[in-house]
Amino acid sequence: MGDSNVIPTTAGRLSSQRSDRSIGALLIDAGRLKPDDAERILHLQREQGMRFGDAAIKLGFLTPTDVEFALSRQFSYPYPLHGDNGISEDLVAAYAPFTPQVEALRAVRTQLMLRWFDSDSAHKTLAIVSAEHDEGRSFIAANLAVAFSQLGEHTLLVDADLRDPCQHRFFGLDNRAGLSAVLSGRGGPEAIQRVSALVDLSVLPAGAVPPNPAELLSRPPFEQLLAHLTTNFDIIILDTPPAAGSTDAQIIAARTGAAVLVARSNATRISQVHGVADSLADAKATVVGIVLNEF
Repeated sequence: MGDSNVIPTTAGRLSSQRSDRSIGALLIDAGRLKPDDAERILHLQREQGMRFGDAAIKLGFLTPTDVEFALSRQFSYPYPLHGDNGISEDLVAAYAPFTPQVEALRAVRTQLMLRWFDSDSAHKTLAIVSAEHDEGRSFIAANLAVAFSQLGEHTLLVDADLRDPCQHRFFGLDNRAGLSAVLSGRGGPEAIQRVSALVDLSVLPAGAVPPNPAELLSRPPFEQLLAHLTTNFDIIILDTPPAAGSTDAQIIAARTGAAVLVARSNATRISQVHGVADSLADAKATVVGIVLNEF
């Protein structure tokens, strides 16, 4: 495939807080700084004309991570703390937003905005596809959904892998009701769950694994559901089953109109990538790009 179609990569917000609060106040509220220590930091800050964070680090009361935590809240870009919710630590876009890995995910997000979502107001849905298991497809789908929500886009992640779903585990959600129930007429919009630790992100889990996933995805209710969801969300990311094992990914991509292929470095064969791309073309789905996953 041509280089222009390759997106290379080596790869929330909590409840809103006032952005005009001081770093010290934010860290005291978060339990990361004692009031008495804050007074000593303020004294050094005034005495040496330093920034609060630099003075705190010099005195040994805070780490650079603590300062990043507070700054993220001042700039309305807070992220969850490790261990304070049910979200998996695989969601690096939520837990480690300042790492090179997440910068690579942001680069993918930017390319997707330019190539698909911003190119047409009707482009709101995107399938994440890979040839086989263990290529990072679900990891990329989940972290891209987090990244888009951090951009301020009202984002929905749909676990359309009705064979071996995992997004409910990433986000610590109840999987008793989900996409399979909606498509079989046994559920509705209440199956969509807000991710309380992040802003602007919701997830529609897969729900119970049905005996007929391809048939459920092929019927009109799936297309009707996506059309309805586009009226309520800015970005809709769909995780899919491996393309090599079923036609599900092809069916889903035909409904979304576009897909991103995920390949694992030193694992996925070029012939597999070409084969999946050809099947998507047959479904008249645009291959927006390829993510080379090295994680």
